[in-house]
Amino acid sequence: MRMLRKSFKLKIILPIVAIFVVLVVVINVFLWFRFTAMNSDLTNQKLVANANSLSLFLETSQANSVVAAVSTALYPDTVNALIQRDRAELLHIFTMAQELYGVNFFTVTDSEGVILIRTHEPDNYGDSIASLQSIHDALNGRVSSYFEEGTAVKVSVRTGAPVYDPEGLLIGVISAGVRFDSDSMARELKELLNADVSVFLGNKRIASTIHIDSRLITGTTMDPHIEEIVIGSGLEYSGEIEVQGERYIGYFKPLTDANGEVFAAFATGTALEDLIAQSNNSIRDGILLGLAGLTVSIVLLSIIITIISKPVADLSQNMTNIADGNLSTIIEVKSEDEIGILGKSLKRIADTLHKLLAEIKTMISEHEKGNIDHHLNADEFSGDYKVLAGDILALATVSTIDPLTGIPNRRSFDNRLDLEWKRAKRDKAPLSILMMDLDRFKLYNDTFGHQQGDLALQTVAASITHLLKRSTDFAARWGGEEFVVLLPVTDKRNASYVAERLRAGIEKTKIPCIDDRANCLTVSIGVYTQIPKQNSMLKNFISGADSALYEAKSAGRNTVKVAK
Repeated sequence: MRMLRKSFKLKIILPIVAIFVVLVVVINVFLWFRFTAMNSDLTNQKLVANANSLSLFLETSQANSVVAAVSTALYPDTVNALIQRDRAELLHIFTMAQELYGVNFFTVTDSEGVILIRTHEPDNYGDSIASLQSIHDALNGRVSSYFEEGTAVKVSVRTGAPVYDPEGLLIGVISAGVRFDSDSMARELKELLNADVSVFLGNKRIASTIHIDSRLITGTTMDPHIEEIVIGSGLEYSGEIEVQGERYIGYFKPLTDANGEVFAAFATGTALEDLIAQSNNSIRDGILLGLAGLTVSIVLLSIIITIISKPVADLSQNMTNIADGNLSTIIEVKSEDEIGILGKSLKRIADTLHKLLAEIKTMISEHEKGNIDHHLNADEFSGDYKVLAGDILALATVSTIDPLTGIPNRRSFDNRLDLEWKRAKRDKAPLSILMMDLDRFKLYNDTFGHQQGDLALQTVAASITHLLKRSTDFAARWGGEEFVVLLPVTDKRNASYVAERLRAGIEKTKIPCIDDRANCLTVSIGVYTQIPKQNSMLKNFISGADSALYEAKSAGRNTVKVAK
């Protein structure tokens, strides 16, 4: 008993001493660090963060422009509209594509570089931009991306991509880009960088977020010394600058065109007054943090003393609760004596069982919603718990995955469809379904055998999974040689794009077939899109896709039919 009393006393005294020692050391080190290094570190960190964020923004913008130009140049609708010189259709296609690809303008020219449409200035067309390097390259059959000065858009990154007709003749150029010469883009960058932004064309500021006397300072020029470094030498600049009498810590980044010449620049900056205010706020936060730490320490000490005073009673009650099946019992015994060791062992048992049951419930709930990617992680358990978790996982997998193709089965699809149907009805959003059937698959099986037929089904399933781009798209084996794809928040036009991509992709797998009407295995696809209403019936949604698939089969197979 004497040793036990001594142990309890140490448990009270040692935490008090340790907590207050740590608290004193932390407060002193914190205040010393803040007062001696705050201004310098804050400035350097801000400049580095702005430089990195700006570079990443420019790289992302350029990447988006490349993807946008190349992708839209391959659209069948783009080719058809260019052949017919249908300006209204071109404007419709590319206005919708801007948000999809993360660009803010498209320019479409004919095969001579004469503009057919500008999405940013629909009424401005008919002039030639063949002199722009990205357009010149595209007219010569090359995809290229540059930071350029244009006629309507002064500073931007743009990518030119050639468009060819079905005979392989150049019929036009798609130019996709992100413009930087507007005050709205400057405001967007300000939100990203948490700093004021200016865009220069040459040495002239053409867009800005800096206000002097409530007016933007566009039209002003760059400091001559900075101009010599940034525009003249093409080098980055960072340091203290003065803008209309206000002192800033700023960073300048030059933009070079296709010839490697600097034609524009970005500038970001934070007013010194703001940095000083941030420094003062940090010191204030440090003091508040110290007071909070002291308060927390007092609370923790009270909890520790309360726990130590009645460990046996608490542990006994905990054991009774667990024995009665209440696995959510909170066990707070944390001492290192015999009682503490027993309490921790009991807590481990309860936590393991509680975690296993919670993981199983979550997995079952997610599978019922159609989210079959959610599994419990058997490696998080050990011993017999791990074996049990592995057996449960294997059983869940068998019930949700098609064993032949490795993609979700019909049951998983039904669950996901029910979830997406309710979500589309709630959000009044379009929901599309693609019903797919391998053409003349019975002939394929009869010719090559069922083993080769199984391999073909696996190849098709892998192709479908690879060709779907969004994580929300859901593919499953419907049964036999039929597959089904669910496309949430997808209208009829985009659903037909996806269907055509799947049809062409499966055809490109070149699965051999001796059918005299096709030299490889193909697929027919029926597309149906609906915005579910309160009185809409799910079975009509499925039958709509079936009807479209029947039309595709009747039309000669290896085709896509969209239900009207």
